[in-house]
Amino acid sequence: MNRTRVVRWLRVLLPLAALAMLSTLFLFSRGGDSESQIPYADVDAQAMARDPRLVSPEYAGVTDDGAQLTLRATEAMPGQGGGQAQDLRLDWQRPDGLRADLTAPQAGLADGAIRLDGGVRMTTSTGWTLDAASIDAATDRSRIAADEGVKAEAPFGTLSARRMELAPAPGEDASILNFSGDVRLIYQP
Repeated sequence: MNRTRVVRWLRVLLPLAALAMLSTLFLFSRGGDSESQIPYADVDAQAMARDPRLVSPEYAGVTDDGAQLTLRATEAMPGQGGGQAQDLRLDWQRPDGLRADLTAPQAGLADGAIRLDGGVRMTTSTGWTLDAASIDAATDRSRIAADEGVKAEAPFGTLSARRMELAPAPGEDASILNFSGDVRLIYQP
């Protein structure tokens, strides 16, 4: 056999062999994988249309006296004259450098104030940690207040009081953390 004849046979046989190999791959392949299907969310579309909400909302702003506010929540629902939010985090920073971070399981917005409820924790950049049932934070000025009791851990001890207010001192650039109403201090040197 000469070389030309071998090349002609190979031009026919090699593609047929490749076709046979590919057909056996498809013929003996495994069944479809049910795990690779596209997952669909289990949500009630009618409930979502009836109760509108935002997922992972974020708000940032500056008060009239220069404090920076940043709000983050896992979910927010609009309401009459305000709204409600779940798992809220409020980052508050004054121009004098004082910083407060507040976390709460729920919050509401009404009349220019944010009311954090359900057990609020506030930590400040000066080393204070405060726990309160609810805290109000103004959105138009630098003011954070608790009127339903507060317990605090300070760098020098523990403190409890009926009311607390964090606001700038009148006529000064510094902020004052003021406790009032049955104040009890346990000093730990």
